[in-house]
Amino acid sequence: MPDSLQQRIDKMYAGDRLWAICFIVGLWLAVGLVYFSVRHLVENSGVALALIISAILIVGYNTASLIAMITHYGHDKEWIYGIDIRHLDEQRKK
Repeated sequence: MPDSLQQRIDKMYAGDRLWAICFIVGLWLAVGLVYFSVRHLVENSGVALALIISAILIVGYNTASLIAMITHYGHDKEWIYGIDIRHLDEQRKK
């Protein structure tokens, strides 16, 4: 595999990884902001507990799925991004 292709693959993977990390951080911040904005409105302790558990589940599952995606992309990045790069190069030639 030519070095330039490997460098392009690594660059695309790094960009996707950065966007995924930004999304995870943004999700945690958004859910935290919503929780702290509405917690004073909740008077029932059962509802408050359900709110906390649901927030943890939402961010937990989304974080786990994005980590799994980043890991999968890291293992198969030559195949995943190689196809994209070849298609992009073909489109530029036209």
